[in-house]
Amino acid sequence: MNDSGRLQMAMESVPPHNVTHIEAPEYAVESCDQCSSAGTPLALDDRHLAGVGDSTQLFGVQVVLILAYITIIVFGVVGNALVIYVVFKFKTLRTVTNFFIVNLAVSDLFMNTLCLPFTLVHTLYGEWKFGRVLCFVLPCAQAMAVHVSTITFNIIALDRHRSIVYHLETKMSKDMCALVIVATWAVSALLASPLAVFREYLTLDLSPGASIKVCAEQWPVSSMDGTMYSICMLLVQYGLPLAVNSFAYLRIWSMLKKHSSSPGGRNDRHRRQRKTTKMLVTVVVVFAVTWLPFHAVQLAIDMDSSVLDLKDFKLLFTVFHIVAMCSTCVNPILYGWMNNSYRNAFRRVCKCDFNYSRSNLFLSACFDKVKVPSAPTPSLIAALGFTSLYNL
Repeated sequence: MNDSGRLQMAMESVPPHNVTHIEAPEYAVESCDQCSSAGTPLALDDRHLAGVGDSTQLFGVQVVLILAYITIIVFGVVGNALVIYVVFKFKTLRTVTNFFIVNLAVSDLFMNTLCLPFTLVHTLYGEWKFGRVLCFVLPCAQAMAVHVSTITFNIIALDRHRSIVYHLETKMSKDMCALVIVATWAVSALLASPLAVFREYLTLDLSPGASIKVCAEQWPVSSMDGTMYSICMLLVQYGLPLAVNSFAYLRIWSMLKKHSSSPGGRNDRHRRQRKTTKMLVTVVVVFAVTWLPFHAVQLAIDMDSSVLDLKDFKLLFTVFHIVAMCSTCVNPILYGWMNNSYRNAFRRVCKCDFNYSRSNLFLSACFDKVKVPSAPTPSLIAALGFTSLYNL
């Protein structure tokens, strides 16, 4: 999300042949397969086409990148599809909050299928390989998926804030929930639409007999238009959602803590609210942490394009992109770990016999009753992810 046009030059730093001159006018070129939501034009620069020190072209590095992307794609697709399936299969899970969680899962599926495969191919080949139509469609669809995720986070937080902090017993109806979800996708499409409008598909002649295909942003006035759009989308996709979620969940947590300390405050309903709130806060924190490095490098590019000249910048950016995309596959693991309803639904679907207690989690029927500590260690999370996703 929020890729700058300058980033395209870093991502396309290895053309088919070693050349130092381009017979082409200055164009605004953007990486259209990095889940982008904005781009900043940059004139073609021989420095970025030198192809020097690009470690992503090393065989060993490419093998690691391929394995990383494939792992995220498989876990993301299977896990999020499972979340969607269990919510619509079991009536007890058909709540407004879970419908919004399904919306998150759908947006994560979009990112798994529209961002990761195309990003991997683009990183390996260093040019746009997907034709004219996808040049206009993919950037908009990618950005729309990211907007849907962040807007849905805000809606969930504000809805729970309304019902818990203000003690409103009237819940959002399912019809209203459906209307809000449709509006979320419509607003997201509108915010992402400039990436489909201000775009050009072109061929750059590198030398006689050598050329590359690029998917270019072409803003109507100047490169500053792209920079302003990039910064605005950074605020809309990251800064504003974090501010809204932090405010809402801090007030929710304060209210629940205050209630639990009062006489008679530890009833089942408030225990469930605390557990659900803790799960949702964890999902938001994971999203914020995984996307932070990616957004930081985007902001650095917008502020100073000289960072593109850093050694192994392309590899660094790709690693940050992989970390950001991890957020699309960890949510089902978090649901299975932190929410009893999802855990029971996953168990019923996969027909594995989980015996859970406060001190221990036994995985039987799948792992011959291997005993696993209940503390949220990385190994426990991995075990839950494998059992909840692979066997379901």
